[in-house]
Amino acid sequence: MMRVTTDNGLLLPVPDADGRPFWEYAARGELRVQACGGCGAPRFPPRPCCPACQSFAVEWRRMSGRGHIWSYVLPHPPLLRAYAEQAPYNVVVVELADAPGIRLVGNVVAAPDAGLDSVPASRLRAGASVRVAFAEIAPGVTMPRWLLEQP
Repeated sequence: MMRVTTDNGLLLPVPDADGRPFWEYAARGELRVQACGGCGAPRFPPRPCCPACQSFAVEWRRMSGRGHIWSYVLPHPPLLRAYAEQAPYNVVVVELADAPGIRLVGNVVAAPDAGLDSVPASRLRAGASVRVAFAEIAPGVTMPRWLLEQP
């Protein structure tokens, strides 16, 4: 059976064949998004066929790692004990600067390895600029996280 949580109960990604390269690049500190090898349209989440042209050709495009908070929420109450211990924390949807329309879910943190509760909710707002950072949250699992850009 595949383990889907860390030792402290935090959820781990379970990559499929289409999404595995995303996590492999993240482990190298790179944010890449799947794009169509035919028409060039970026897509996320990763999938085998382009929704625009139906091509099965795939490439992985390196992103700058910059974007803005498109939306966010403070889960109340968190459903899993490991997350309740870090409440209040944020969950953000970030739209990438170099791929408008591509949005990734994550957390805004004070530093790559900081806790999910390390940024006060009062500092968050839709439209705030962020940049990606990477943290190894379990052996062999690197997670993209988001840092607020200074105004």
